[in-house]
Amino acid sequence: MASPAPIRPYLWFHDSAQEAMEYYVSVFPNSSIDEVTLYPEENLSEHFEGMGGKVISGMFTLNGTPFGCIDGGTAFTFNEAVSFVIECADQDEIDHYWRALSAVPESEACGWCKDRFGVSWQIVPAGLDLLQQRPEQIQALMHMKKIVIADLEIA
Repeated sequence: MASPAPIRPYLWFHDSAQEAMEYYVSVFPNSSIDEVTLYPEENLSEHFEGMGGKVISGMFTLNGTPFGCIDGGTAFTFNEAVSFVIECADQDEIDHYWRALSAVPESEACGWCKDRFGVSWQIVPAGLDLLQQRPEQIQALMHMKKIVIADLEIA
């Protein structure tokens, strides 16, 4: 049996795919913008009116994981039903990604945050399951925005 095809997340931006790709590759190590195809200046259809010069297909890699994206207009938006998990080795790494990605304070809870493009992230320590084995740890986690490993360890 042939090996399964890789799964590539594909993100729909209103009109900021190029900016998002550039930002994300600056945040994550081992990252690159791999391919960008732009809409032609003429309108392809009423759905894409005014999109000339925007990204019709972008391929990029974040820390070794392939992603794709498009500028598709305002028909769809991101929401918390889909998020990307970043398992961090230590508190410094959690702090780095939190500073870089969290841009919507009212969306912060239990290690979840939303970036300036509306994409949701879960910034958690590797082995989070070991830090929520006792009810006190779970209770502490439920009151956190950014996860603080030391606070979970002593809860």
